[in-house]
Amino acid sequence: MQHSTWIYILLMILTTNIIRIIPLTLIRGQIKNRFFRSFLYYVPYVTLAVMTFPAIMEATNSPAAGAAALMIGIIAAWFGLGLFPVSVICCMVVFVLEFFI
Repeated sequence: MQHSTWIYILLMILTTNIIRIIPLTLIRGQIKNRFFRSFLYYVPYVTLAVMTFPAIMEATNSPAAGAAALMIGIIAAWFGLGLFPVSVICCMVVFVLEFFI
């Protein structure tokens, strides 16, 4: 059974556009519900976390090195370091731990 690539592309276009068009048509004014505003505010952060955390463990040769880098990165971010210094520290932790493990 042969499937047409054009059907898949059309379904992808429809799905993507429906997800974007429905909120625009249903929600006209400003959202005043505190819970819903808070939910929408944190959606990008949750999505990024869901994609990043598994990659931290799987990108290294040793899951222990990834876990250690994650913990040290959280501590460094907690103390106010920016994204670039935290990422450099995490990379150095993984490099050192994988060198010795």
